[in-house]
Amino acid sequence: MSFGQGGPQSQWDPWKPNSQQPWGGSVDDDDTPDWAALADQAETRNKRKRVLLIGGGALATVAVGTAVAMAVMSANDDTSASGKPTNLPASASVPSADATSPSFAPTSAPPPLDPKEFISSKAKDTAPLSPATLFPGTQLTVASTVYKKGPTADTTNCASVASGTLPKVLTANGCTRLMRVSYIKDNIAVTVGVALFDTEAQATKAKGQADTKSAVRSLSGKGVKPFCDSAICRTTTNAYGRYAYFTVAGFTNGTDVTAKDTKVFSIGDDLAKFAFDQIHARGEAQASAAAQ
Repeated sequence: MSFGQGGPQSQWDPWKPNSQQPWGGSVDDDDTPDWAALADQAETRNKRKRVLLIGGGALATVAVGTAVAMAVMSANDDTSASGKPTNLPASASVPSADATSPSFAPTSAPPPLDPKEFISSKAKDTAPLSPATLFPGTQLTVASTVYKKGPTADTTNCASVASGTLPKVLTANGCTRLMRVSYIKDNIAVTVGVALFDTEAQATKAKGQADTKSAVRSLSGKGVKPFCDSAICRTTTNAYGRYAYFTVAGFTNGTDVTAKDTKVFSIGDDLAKFAFDQIHARGEAQASAAAQ
């Protein structure tokens, strides 16, 4: 007996919901599904999907590879891209290999002028000069020792205020002026004499020709008793620039100076250094004025 309705039966698809199983002989009489056939159909569909997925991935890989190849070809299209860019920004510039280094104005000050240069010749040593400027003040302090200043003298007749062998030395080398000053400490007095020459060479030669018998005459007055007129005294000779300077030191009581009289040697050395310092200061003042 048949219970079917008229018209074609609907096709049953296990993958479609609510579809009906066909009524044909593909099922057993007990209405049990054919599970083997269904499994074959599912496997066929799965294979079809895998083929589609693999094919799509291959196409994507080919597309990416093509894009990379095109980018590489584009980068290598310009042969100047190997470290030599040609499209710099408008404000940029590449310095040439032979570009000169930048120059800067000097910042260091010029070397100072040499003070000795201004006291080594009459041509440059033009500042005013007198015993008052060379030996200023009323006393001289060296460390803790104070020497009281006595009389001063100035002459152009150098030989007239020298003794022993010094008059001849001064005259032979062209001495043009000799200034003197005396200082005293207790019963010890010293006279400093500064002789002027036109050149440093003349002053240096005069110093070399002076000997132990060459001395300036002592200068007394203004609180300084006569000294070293006949007694033995200690003398020194030196030169700096166009100046030669001398000292004579001794006791105001007429006592001879001996090697043990260290105070006499000390006052003579102090006044000799003072003469040098004053001559050098004269050179410094003129060098400073010339620099300005």
